[in-house]
Amino acid sequence: MTLGHPPLATLALRVDKLDQLFNALDPSPFLTKDLAHSTESYIERWALPLPSGCRLQLTIEVGEVDCAEAASELIEDAIHHHFGDKATLERAELRLLLRHGRISLVIGLLFVAGCLLAAEALTSPGQGTARSIARESLTIIGWVAMWRPVQIFLYDWWPLLGRIKSFNNLQGARIRVVARATAGHHADQAAQ
Repeated sequence: MTLGHPPLATLALRVDKLDQLFNALDPSPFLTKDLAHSTESYIERWALPLPSGCRLQLTIEVGEVDCAEAASELIEDAIHHHFGDKATLERAELRLLLRHGRISLVIGLLFVAGCLLAAEALTSPGQGTARSIARESLTIIGWVAMWRPVQIFLYDWWPLLGRIKSFNNLQGARIRVVARATAGHHADQAAQ
């Protein structure tokens, strides 16, 4: 049994200038500059549904570029840095969510225990309707208090984990910058 390479997914972006990829209002140096919102969301919409083991390649076709090879390294570093930061933020959010889940679980368990003890205290052999309603209400309210920790531990954490995996994958993506004329030339050669 031979193991092949993970599949390769390629995204092609076309811009006139490399500056269009980045937020024009961000005064940071080029490597730490934020991606433009439209660029970031376009890349994320493409990458998020892909399997986490998939190799990624972004090919950026540029109308104006002096040295495509040097630009590839610079853009690759900037994009890797950007999605590395996003992965770090998502990991922090996941840790915070799980911390809230643990705190909610402790509070919920204490509350449900208190409600069930109070409901048990209302149980007596000749209880009336009001006591029966109060007992059932305390039981229901106690279990409803467990809703939030159950939601966190069953449903809320795994989308964040998926985003972390996707951002980690983007952090390792291969980035190629090609001049638009060069891209057209390669397409013509491939067609022949």
